[in-house]
Amino acid sequence: MRFRQIEVFHAVYTTGSISAAARALHVSQPSVSKVLHHTQQQLDLELFRLVRGRLVPTDQAHALFVEVADVFERVNSLQKTVGNLRNVSTGHIRLAVVPSLGLQLAPLAIARFRQQHPQVTFDVQTLHHDEVFEALYERSCDIAIAYDPPTHPRMKRRDLDAGELMLLFRKASLPDVGDTVSIQLLDGRDMVGLTTGGPVGELFNRELRRLGVSVREVVSNQTFYIAAALTRCGAGMAVVDEFTARASVDESTAFRPFSPSLRFKVQCVHLEDRAPSKAAMEFLEVFGKVLREGRGGG
Repeated sequence: MRFRQIEVFHAVYTTGSISAAARALHVSQPSVSKVLHHTQQQLDLELFRLVRGRLVPTDQAHALFVEVADVFERVNSLQKTVGNLRNVSTGHIRLAVVPSLGLQLAPLAIARFRQQHPQVTFDVQTLHHDEVFEALYERSCDIAIAYDPPTHPRMKRRDLDAGELMLLFRKASLPDVGDTVSIQLLDGRDMVGLTTGGPVGELFNRELRRLGVSVREVVSNQTFYIAAALTRCGAGMAVVDEFTARASVDESTAFRPFSPSLRFKVQCVHLEDRAPSKAAMEFLEVFGKVLREGRGGG
């Protein structure tokens, strides 16, 4: 299949009709029909059936779409990389952060940095722990900031600050809580858990195993800020990073550190052969300062 055939097949599959596919591709309907008909003849496959005026994919089309979707994903990644290469300069920073840092700290650091350097522009994305290297390798970001990011021979690290895990809870559920809480307090309680906690989630789970504490995970999710929202709504207590906790409290919700504390590093990573620009290095200084101020503000 040529890429034009792949493109037409993808459009018809996702839109469900020749006319909608033509609009999506900005071409005429006869052009789409011709390419689709030729593709089915060439492959000797029936990809669609007309059912009540709508094109319905066959089982063969479903199987083919799995591969086609992967091709499109790679092409989109290539196009993004090309676009990013055009924008590479000391005045443009492509930043990736874990979602919890994107709640408050990254926006604050960017706004503060641009007050000092209004000529610098940003491209910002959020990613999870296991997506860091791929984003750097595919050039969708220049620097990434994460909690204890994964090790890789092509990545270099730089410590920005440290953080610790906090217990986030509804005040009514722990009315007599002190300044800190122990892990043992959680034994048998309803908790909001993480399905992909990365090293920070593993830090907490390791402590649970060490102390023999068992919690009842009533809801699982993939991000700290969703866990915090679930706690605010009364779904159960959650263990989150302190930056999420500080950004999530309200009149009915509070957080406390653990005793002993469960700490992790906040680090910046970049490709070894692609050092951050001068602007990026200056931004990291501002980001580190914002991190320390946020922690000091309690």
